Formats: sequence, structure tokens, C-alpha cells
Amino acid sequence: MVKYLDLQRVNASFEPQLTDAVERTVKSGWYLFGEEVGRFEQRFARYCGVRHCVGVGNGLDALTLIFMAYVSLGKMRRGDEVIVPANTYIASILAVLRAGLKPVFCEPEWTTCNIDPDKIEPLVTARTRAIMVVHLYGRACRMEKVWDVAGRHGLCVVEDCAQAHGACHAGKKAGALGDAAGFSFYPGKNLGALGDAGAVTTDDGELAGRVRALANYGSSAKYVHPYAGVNSRMDELQAAVLNVKLGRLDADNARRKEVARQYGEKIKAEGLVLPAVDDALSHVFHVYAVFTPLRDRLQAYLKAHGVQALVHYPIPPHRQGALAEYAALVLPVTERIHREELSLPMSPWLTSSEISEVAEAVNGFFASF
Repeated sequence: MVKYLDLQRVNASFEPQLTDAVERTVKSGWYLFGEEVGRFEQRFARYCGVRHCVGVGNGLDALTLIFMAYVSLGKMRRGDEVIVPANTYIASILAVLRAGLKPVFCEPEWTTCNIDPDKIEPLVTARTRAIMVVHLYGRACRMEKVWDVAGRHGLCVVEDCAQAHGACHAGKKAGALGDAAGFSFYPGKNLGALGDAGAVTTDDGELAGRVRALANYGSSAKYVHPYAGVNSRMDELQAAVLNVKLGRLDADNARRKEVARQYGEKIKAEGLVLPAVDDALSHVFHVYAVFTPLRDRLQAYLKAHGVQALVHYPIPPHRQGALAEYAALVLPVTERIHREELSLPMSPWLTSSEISEVAEAVNGFFASF
């Protein structure tokens, strides 16, 4: 079986540094608010090209805390609107809702699966306060029109970078393309911990300070709580792991792009849509997403032929029971993406023979028609 993602193989490639870092941290006796987290925050801020990074418990919390901080600072009020891509993972929507704000769904582009910049402005109302962009599958969004609309209407731009560690647009990395960004370091991400972890990046010192306070029970000093906060803190063990892996992120992303290039050369399947290539955007291929109306049959065929392929994601947010109030929305592009998407195996450690095996299985399915 060619696994979708072999995390054991990925993590083994960081040895012995990974085990050394974990053992050193365990023996230190310091597990929160220590040197490893501080070091990672400094290094990741520098990597993204921003002044501030705040480590938190996970990616959902990172996004939620951004919006909570804006509300706490008086820059947004409960009930205000945030324009979001309709085809994102539900966590993007939940972050808006958890902060007491209202998501407004915007259709994506079919060619990139990212928010369609041309469809944002008609959704702006007097209650709109922010645009959330999600760099889905690892492809950076087209930002010029987003920046233009945000600037003319006085809106914040918040990035969901959960799948886009190292992706670039216009010479800047994801995490520095808006006013604030949320990252997830879930183990399967391009930069993954050995458990849950997340971070907020921003150039806004006031926002960073409020996020840090809100993530620590709303505390400004020990036992002083001026804000109603939560408990969401990156621990030393996860930071130690991330400090090991960060140094190789760009090299691993380059290998992901090479895997994608080989897929593009070897897959010859009429009717299968492969990821679009745009030299102005940097795609770090967290997911290698292909599209076909025969998605479920293709997935079953690949499994029978030793290839594990996954679906990201089978049910669009507005069709989820948790968001039943949005079920009446008509979002044909979003629904097509969720109906047709299939993710082929993707990892920096896929071998050329494995890539060929996947491509041959895909080609074999379409040749049978």
C-alpha cells in the first residue's frame, strides 16, 4: 500500500535530533512558558517575515483568538460579519462563530479552490469587519484584489494558514499576507508537531499582546485577569519538535513540489483535473488535490490497487448539521469541489517508484472507460 502520508517515515527522517530534543525537554523539568516555545516563536516569526508569533494550543484556537482579540480590543463587535471562503474546512467557520461573529460565505475559484477575489466586494455590508482567506491545500491565495477591497472598506484580512506553511505570494510568505494569521501544527501538516499546537503571526504588537493574554486565561500578570480568556498554550515538547523540523521546512516543501511535478508528468487521464500551476503563486502542496465526477469510484479503484487516497472534504460547511442555518445557500462551485475532490498520496518522502505506482493506478482507472 502506498500510504497517503507515512508519518513514521517522515519523523524517522528527523532522527536522532527529534528524540534528542524530546529527551532534553523532558529532563529539563520545564514544560510550559520555557525556552523552547520562546525560541520557536522568534524563529517562526522571522521565517514568516513578521514581528510577532504567539504559540497556542492548536490551529482552531489560533484563528479564534485572533477574532476574540479584535473583539476585546473594540475593533469588532459581536454580530459583526467576516467574509469566509465557502469551501474551507469547518474549523475556519467555527473560529468566527466562537468569537461571536457571523460568517458570510463566499464562493471559491474553481481553478485554485481559494476564495474568489472578484466575488468578495458584493458581500461587503455595513457590518463587515474582516475577510478571511484560506490558503487551501497549500496554495497561496491571489491577494491583490483582497488587499484592494479590504483597504477601500477598512477591513481586516485574516489568514488561515493551516495548510500553507512556507507558501508565498508576491515575495511574502503566508502568515505575513494579512493583518494576522493562524497556523496549525497538527502532525500531518507540512510543519507538524507530535500532537496539537498552533500559532498566531502578526505585525500588530497590540493584537499579539491581547492574543497572548487571552490564551492564558485572559491574564496580564500572574493571577491578574482583566479579560475573559481561555487556556490555549503551546507546550515545550511540541515547540522542541517544531524547532527541529522548522530548519528543513523549505527543503521539504521543495520536495513536495517535485512530487507534484512528477505527478503532472506521469498522470495522463482525460477528464481528471490536476492542480493548476501559476508561477505567481507558491503552492507547497500540503494536499495534491485532483477532481473528477468519478471521485468515489476512483478512490475505491486506487484502494484495490494499493494506493491510499483521501477526500478533503466530503461535506461542505453549509451542509453540516452544526451549520444548519446556512443549508439553504446555493453554492455550486463549493459543492462541486467537495463532490469531486480526491487527495493523492503526498509527502516529501514519496519515492519516484511510489509516485509512478500512484500515477499508473490513476491512469489504469481512466483507461478502463
